[in-house]
Amino acid sequence: MYRPEKMSKVSVTGSKAVMDDVIETVHDINLVHLSDYDGSWEGFENGDPVEGADAASEKLVTVRSIKSILGVEAEHAGPSRIVTDDALDEELESVRVEANELDDRRNELEAELRDVDEEIDSMAPFAELGIPLHLLSGYDSLLVGVGEGDVEEVTKELEEAKAIRTYDVQSGEGDLVAVFAYPESNAREDILDDLLVRANFTRQEVPDAEGDPVEYIEELKHRKQQLQSKLATVEDEIHDLRLDAASFLMAAEERLTIDVQKSEAPLQFATTESAFVAEGWIPTEAVSRLERDIDATVGDHAAVEELERAEYRDGHAHNTEPVPEADSQHASGKEAATDGGVVTMNDSPPTMQKNAEPAEPFELLTKMVGLPSYDEIDPTFFLMLTFPVFYGFMIGDLGYGILYTAAGFAMYSKFDSDAIKALGGIAMWAGGFTMLFGILYGEIFGLHVLGDVLFGGKPPMHKGLQPHYSQYGQTWLFVSLLAGLAHLTLGYFFGVINNISHGIKDVVLHNLSWLTMMIGLWLAILSKAQRGIKPDFLFTTLGGEHPAYDLGFTGLPESFGTIGLGLFFLGLVVMTYGEFEHMGAPGLVVGPLESVNVLVNVLSYLRLAAVLLAKAGMAFVVNLLFFGVYVTGHGEDASWHFATGHMPHVGDMHHGHEVTEIMFGGLLHGGIGMALIGVLILVVGHFAVLLLGVTSAGLQGIRLEYVEFFDKFYDGDGRAFEPFGYERTHTTED
Repeated sequence: MYRPEKMSKVSVTGSKAVMDDVIETVHDINLVHLSDYDGSWEGFENGDPVEGADAASEKLVTVRSIKSILGVEAEHAGPSRIVTDDALDEELESVRVEANELDDRRNELEAELRDVDEEIDSMAPFAELGIPLHLLSGYDSLLVGVGEGDVEEVTKELEEAKAIRTYDVQSGEGDLVAVFAYPESNAREDILDDLLVRANFTRQEVPDAEGDPVEYIEELKHRKQQLQSKLATVEDEIHDLRLDAASFLMAAEERLTIDVQKSEAPLQFATTESAFVAEGWIPTEAVSRLERDIDATVGDHAAVEELERAEYRDGHAHNTEPVPEADSQHASGKEAATDGGVVTMNDSPPTMQKNAEPAEPFELLTKMVGLPSYDEIDPTFFLMLTFPVFYGFMIGDLGYGILYTAAGFAMYSKFDSDAIKALGGIAMWAGGFTMLFGILYGEIFGLHVLGDVLFGGKPPMHKGLQPHYSQYGQTWLFVSLLAGLAHLTLGYFFGVINNISHGIKDVVLHNLSWLTMMIGLWLAILSKAQRGIKPDFLFTTLGGEHPAYDLGFTGLPESFGTIGLGLFFLGLVVMTYGEFEHMGAPGLVVGPLESVNVLVNVLSYLRLAAVLLAKAGMAFVVNLLFFGVYVTGHGEDASWHFATGHMPHVGDMHHGHEVTEIMFGGLLHGGIGMALIGVLILVVGHFAVLLLGVTSAGLQGIRLEYVEFFDKFYDGDGRAFEPFGYERTHTTED
């Protein structure tokens, strides 16, 4: 759960005569991550692909091309089937020919449609101009210009031009203008162009057509309808072919993918003319299965050897736990696999995450930073424990929680994408904790009726938004700091575990020193020493005269201040020394400057309480506008109540107290028209709060995980476990 699946390095050595059988067996097991032989071992070369690899690759490309043409998706597949070699030759060729013919016809029709649309678009301005197309060109002595421009400016230029004997300017309903000019006999050929440039006139090319442009457009539209009808027919034929061929194409792709995998596997092997050696990583618990299956397939013609079991340290071969049998062969000094030696393909073990099923959706969040390396603690389980709690604490509303959970369930159950399903699982977890905290807060869509029903008006938690419960708001600030201290302490502890193999010195300098500084500083802050300069809520929210929860905490003894400062400065000296070793002289400056992070990182968790109050305030405003709010009590003892039934008057008795103020009358109580506007505000407002919950609570929660928690121990530079094999879904060998 906290570590990846334990991996063993294995080698399979055997005669080339049984290599194909070994490949089949290893592929069927689908648990061996093959290592790449780099050609460095004397006498051994990388193997050659099995005969037929090129043909299988070409057919696979063909199948995928046909799938793309026909739009075949996974949901179009039928039941699993056997795909024979004859089918891959005959049926595939038949489908390919028909699909290509239909695709060619579709492309031709789509190209014609584009041309017709372009022609209609280019002709439309001339239809608005209202001049037959043949009158706009073809003159010997008359100059014609068609384009966009201001009629008055064009007319002015032509009027003032001495080289123009006479002219006419025509304009229609659109922006197009037609200019006809008869020049003097000695005028330049380009005189009209010069005049139009001065008038900021933009020419347009006259279409190569004759007659009335309106009639021509109608002909083009008729042609477009014909093409669309033909295209629809072709699309129907493609749809029919897709239905007929989808099952075969999905199965053929799977069969060919498997064939290509198997045929190209020898490229990763070390081979001679008569022997081969393959190495790879396999879950330790599956080593015995590999040995049994290889023995059952080829007997003594191949041998399986467990070379080493990778420890959870820095994940490299030199830091592994040798298996006794393998260790004796290492000691023998033999180098040739045929003589009983091993090929040392020195690659780090891949990561196969091993999390309980409820935590698996959170692997998506972990992988967004990076896959944990083999030697790192996998933080996925702790993400599952903390992120939904942070989220639920910040939103804390039964109504919103139900909607988040419903949306998550829809994503998880309706989509095939693993990523979307994972997001759905995360949303359900977040929604569940949002509902839980909503019950504890006694709220549903910002209303307190749940607290009245379940707890008689006294729910165990309050968000602290209104004056009567303001001490709860301060409590959540303090609780946020405590959550940050716990979360970061866990992160530093994981850093110690991850780096312990580097030596105790490295751990002390780079992990324990920071943990010591943080704990020391906060012991000093939470002590009663120099209390006057510290925020009062640190000492009054969990003890004192009127705490939200009386746990008797009014601050640590003053002696803890001295102890804490001592620990802080001890950690600072050790950390600065570590920075000096790493950076030299600059480290003496960088260390003290960075030490402020032990304060800032914890303060960053105040965003939990800040988002809690902000979201509560937004929901309150939405309900205030719709229901209205009246106040009982005065000053710090004032309580705010939504007028869900009717709006009382000042002086009336409600909840055992006199109504002292009407904060807002509420749109609900302002007549039918105002009530309808209020309903719109209520729905849109709560929908906005719902969405902002994702962008604020969600992003702030994940920021705390990534920036504060992960930063203390996590690199995420692992490589994925990719076993040699294939999980069949569309084909069967039976």
